[in-house]
Amino acid sequence: MKTYLPKVNEIDKKWYVIDAAGKPLGRVASKVASVLRGKHKVIYTPHLDTGDYVIVVNAEKVVLTGKKLEQKYYRHHSGYMGGLKEIVYKDFLQKKPELAMELAIKGMLPKNRLGRKMIKKLKIYRNAEHEHQAQQPVVMDIK
Repeated sequence: MKTYLPKVNEIDKKWYVIDAAGKPLGRVASKVASVLRGKHKVIYTPHLDTGDYVIVVNAEKVVLTGKKLEQKYYRHHSGYMGGLKEIVYKDFLQKKPELAMELAIKGMLPKNRLGRKMIKKLKIYRNAEHEHQAQQPVVMDIK
């Protein structure tokens, strides 16, 4: 018996809405990354993009457990000497919650062309409103 390999035009892409309000950042990110990769489907193939589109709402209401709000930093470097920039995650979540969520999810995806293609199927919104009602997204619950 041969292994089934789905064709690119046979892969059905669905839209899901995930509400991040009151849920830990890492749990939401791991579930979203799994859906973007397509691991929840029977036809999952590691070298094909079998994943679905994901809309994350209420990104500003995501929580961090423990003392991570005060102890965790978002760091980036400008490339120049002394160009290290640090922001405490508490301030980072207040200023740019969409970016914090996107970076957490992006870190869980493959670091190649396939991962860059998968991250384009992610839509993150600060509030509960989103502009993708025409795609008829299905609500997905995270436990």
